[in-house]
Amino acid sequence: MPPLLDDWDRMAVVGRIARAHGIKGQVIVNPETDFPEQRFRPDAQLFTKRGAAVETVRLTSVRFQQGRPVIGIQGVNDMNAAITWAGAELRVPVSQLVPLADGVFYHHDLVGCRVETAAGDEVGEVSGVEGTAGSSRLVVQTKRGETLVPLVHEICRSIDMAAKKIVIDPPEGLLELNVKDGR
Repeated sequence: MPPLLDDWDRMAVVGRIARAHGIKGQVIVNPETDFPEQRFRPDAQLFTKRGAAVETVRLTSVRFQQGRPVIGIQGVNDMNAAITWAGAELRVPVSQLVPLADGVFYHHDLVGCRVETAAGDEVGEVSGVEGTAGSSRLVVQTKRGETLVPLVHEICRSIDMAAKKIVIDPPEGLLELNVKDGR
């Protein structure tokens, strides 16, 4: 049974369709998961939102090219149809995510966390996470604009998911260094 429309925001993004590939309706996906082989496989069921409705997407074929899945989607049979899928997000219900080890978090779990310094000063709120497992950065909305904080133990001293709080100990000047849209 497809998820309800209001479930969309509670789903986890696992990839974004980059572009059409070839003439048979396949598309290239930029994966946003550490488990692409598990998530992108023939007959897998993903979800997308095109217009107002959440749609089920069934994969008919999958191969990997330079680390990215090239997928066939049921009902998409030519390049013209595939072109219309560019930019579409592919999501799964959070209940289908692989359990992670202690101290490891999904990006969507960190969004909405308050960020403060070890001294208790408010920094802002996480609006996104960029990068991959080895080089992730928190995108933090501050009063001065957006700033990036490396997601490494030396800086992010504690993450309390129950309290939705991240305590950081940034090196001097880090928070001022990379503010976007700052005043």
